[in-house]
Amino acid sequence: MTENPKKSISPTGSVIQAETFRDSVGTMDNTGKRKWVFPRKPKGKYTNYRQIVSIILLAVFFVLPFVRINGNPFLMLNILDREFFIFGQPFYPQDFFILALGSITGIVFIILFTVVFGRIFCGWLCPQTIFMEFVFRKIEYAIEGDRNKQIRLDAQPWNAEKIRKRGLKWFIFLVISLIFSHWMFMYIVGYERVFEIMKEGPLQNWDNFIVMFFFTGAFYFVFAWFREQVCTLVCPYGRLQGVLIDKQTINVYYDFVRGENRAKWRKGEDRKAAGKGDCIDCHQCVVVCPTGIDIRNGQQLECINCTACIDACNEVMDKIGFPRGLIRYATEDEIEKGNKFKFTTKMKAYTVVLTALLVFMGFLLLNRSSVEGKFIKPAGATYTIRGSHISNTYNYTLINKSNEDKVVSIKVLDPAHGTVDVIGTKNRIILKRNVSATGTISVSFPQQEIKLSKQNISIGVYDQNGKLIDKYETYFEGPFKLAF
Repeated sequence: MTENPKKSISPTGSVIQAETFRDSVGTMDNTGKRKWVFPRKPKGKYTNYRQIVSIILLAVFFVLPFVRINGNPFLMLNILDREFFIFGQPFYPQDFFILALGSITGIVFIILFTVVFGRIFCGWLCPQTIFMEFVFRKIEYAIEGDRNKQIRLDAQPWNAEKIRKRGLKWFIFLVISLIFSHWMFMYIVGYERVFEIMKEGPLQNWDNFIVMFFFTGAFYFVFAWFREQVCTLVCPYGRLQGVLIDKQTINVYYDFVRGENRAKWRKGEDRKAAGKGDCIDCHQCVVVCPTGIDIRNGQQLECINCTACIDACNEVMDKIGFPRGLIRYATEDEIEKGNKFKFTTKMKAYTVVLTALLVFMGFLLLNRSSVEGKFIKPAGATYTIRGSHISNTYNYTLINKSNEDKVVSIKVLDPAHGTVDVIGTKNRIILKRNVSATGTISVSFPQQEIKLSKQNISIGVYDQNGKLIDKYETYFEGPFKLAF
């Protein structure tokens, strides 16, 4: 004789089963075998809103690589060549601290967003969801039909119909994966280079084609097979929400106070008198879920806040004449105690931190020099004495971070009376925009200015109007002198 599962009492006083659903993953059976999810095609107000958002985001994804600001890509992250453009502004490895601070700011924003709105990003804005639900899943519905037809197709043997439908679906998935991988590559090397590689062919660009092959394979694997397991097993954001979400967080919730005790619908029945809740146990919220969970079990790691269950439940409520909102956006406090949402101390603290980071980021960006210079002594180089002057040689690197050509000159800032001779030019260097220039300079001082064998000096870079735009601290070598 087996024991009855443990039970507990809900806030409504009804008896509910223990939360044994948390002991396993909804997309796997007890043996660890994958349970394929066949969600029913959702429809309703929130689905329509998400469709509009997805169309906008997909349009941005396909258009953005071709957008230029002052001739620069709007967004390009070329890690291999260390070329970064964000909002049309060039960034270099020397600006890594700004990019790192930007990443930290983004993480804090995600934390604040999650504390307030839960995992709404996953259901509405995440590329994984946009591509899966509004591209690949729509193709699947068009070819194989809705949920019931897909289940029947999956169960039937490999006959002509199954081979034709699955083969067509997988071929289209592969073509779309190839297109997406090419577009993703544009964000790395630019659309001009992608078109150039395609024109030249694989023999001249075999390394790029290998990268493209793996990109395409990864896209195909994720959206043809791995699917919702990216959200439930891999994505770290899903784990993060478990730490950040509390009873004041707005999330997709099932109103168990109103819904329990759940029971099947009987026309004309006084459910309140019978001790029954508004949930008629139709399971429509379950069959539309793209991650295969039952939202009525409470907040779960697998829930991506896609709102498909809200639309499905509202449709059922309309049919039986009950008010909408049995499943809705709410806080746990609102469901349990009727408390309305309020901006908590924790949310205010994150807001203060985020605001401070944004202000500091703005300060760094506004004060970022348009030209950055470095002056490094060549290995093994030493000083030379010419008459009454001592000279040192430096290799310079000047980076023009602006969107316009610049004419710069180099001068010694400290100590005084130092002179600079730019070898090969007349101390007038032309810098093309977004391009670095290298060369050699000779710095000379009168012997009486050099007090130490290694003396700190400061070299400045000036624009054509004589304004100091950058300076660099280095050292100057001279004859060894005894200090008394």
